[in-house]
Amino acid sequence: MTSQILVIDDDPVQRRLLTNMIERLGHIAHLADNGRSGLELLERKRGQISAILLDLMMPEMNGHGFLEAIAERGIDIPIIVQTGQGGIETVVLAMQAGAFDFVVKPVSPERLSVALNNALKMEHQDGRARPARRARSGAIGFDDVVSASPAMIRVLDLARRAAQSNIPIVLEGESGVGKEMVARAIQAASDRAGKPFITVNCGAIPHNLVESILFGHEKGAFTGATEKHTGKFVDADGGTLFLDEIGDLPLEVQVKLLRAVQQGEIETIGARHPQKVNVRLISATNKDLINEVREGRFREDLYYRLNVFPITIPALRKRKEDVPVLVRSFVERFSIEQGLSTPLTVTSGALALLTAYDWPGNIRQLENAIFRAVVLAEGQELTVKDFPQVATQIPGYVVAEKSGFSWGEAGPSRPQVVEAQALPPVYPDFGGAEKTAAAAEPAGSSGAISSIDDGGNVRKLADVEEELIRFALKFYRGQMSQVARKLGIGRSTLYRKLKDYGINPDDPFSEAA
Repeated sequence: MTSQILVIDDDPVQRRLLTNMIERLGHIAHLADNGRSGLELLERKRGQISAILLDLMMPEMNGHGFLEAIAERGIDIPIIVQTGQGGIETVVLAMQAGAFDFVVKPVSPERLSVALNNALKMEHQDGRARPARRARSGAIGFDDVVSASPAMIRVLDLARRAAQSNIPIVLEGESGVGKEMVARAIQAASDRAGKPFITVNCGAIPHNLVESILFGHEKGAFTGATEKHTGKFVDADGGTLFLDEIGDLPLEVQVKLLRAVQQGEIETIGARHPQKVNVRLISATNKDLINEVREGRFREDLYYRLNVFPITIPALRKRKEDVPVLVRSFVERFSIEQGLSTPLTVTSGALALLTAYDWPGNIRQLENAIFRAVVLAEGQELTVKDFPQVATQIPGYVVAEKSGFSWGEAGPSRPQVVEAQALPPVYPDFGGAEKTAAAAEPAGSSGAISSIDDGGNVRKLADVEEELIRFALKFYRGQMSQVARKLGIGRSTLYRKLKDYGINPDDPFSEAA
């Protein structure tokens, strides 16, 4: 169905690119060059706009000001904010202010399509709990894999291609990133759909039992073998065998696995002859297999047999864009499973908190946190107070009266802080380090910019502007979004001025030539 999308961006090139993407998706784009113009267009198109795509750094009225104005007017339209690379601190503030989702510039057509589809679903949602699309233990397809980030979109594209053949696949990634879910989706999209999908966690089986569990044994093959056991390869015959944590497989079992991969036959313990099996093999690991090969813990020949089609699934902290959609999906699912008549909602402060956290346990940890919050929820919405374990693990967090959560600073409206940690606030440096407020200013920078030249005359405006931009680049450690916001200009304007003054943005701490 065709929807009307409002694009608010001060960069004409960005507006043109976004318009083309939106129109290719079958929607109508309306354009505004700043927040104030966007508000005026909203008034004229009252009730017709279904979603808003909002840049945060703009002149006159920036994105934060627009979000505040929308909240004051009581307008409830899904807003997708745009941010530059590494600008998660501004995203957190925007989500506190009510943003529905965010995209990182330059946004791809696939990512924009996902964001708009999710926003339009929310815009048309009637609030009633819908039947779950699948049971938690039911079959899983690619449509069930909730994702929004470009990184996961690439992963799913590779997985779909792999599903069209029987090529061996290795899924790499940390524990909890969703490797088994991707494996099940590959099975469901292949010609083996409906056939057995057998999972073996190689790291959870005692080493002396791995061979028997994988390949089976005959009755009397060894002490205690009182019955014949077919093994997982036979159980998966015609379907898919998913070997999780394959890096933990003992070396002696790796030899037999190599034969199964090479020749399509297994040697059952105690059997006289090998047995043919037709199995699609998908392996998963949270280890660096090539390093395991170097250390002699994994056979090199087996590595090259298995690692024909590797797919690396990134950690959740590296794809923050997935957090909001995952949170909403889990809340909806668990609301239904708990028998709630209407799904719970998530406050903007809680969503900002969950997006700010790095989730070392990845999707599994996020899922469990949401499950616990839904079970213990007392009202109709989840707030920051429903996630105490998360809040206490973010350095410098404060619980604020208005927005519910703040990270480093209270945000555009500077709400009164009613509860805080007894620690100096920590300002995240998104290059990986952290600095306290006392260390925020570069050493030796006084902040004074002279308005008089050596001859006693007023300096040219361009000279003062160049010096101020250089100072801002040093002061904010080259974080372009922060520099543009503090200078009160758009990012595109900042880059144009850098070019005019011959300032290299890749070397923001260099002195003026």
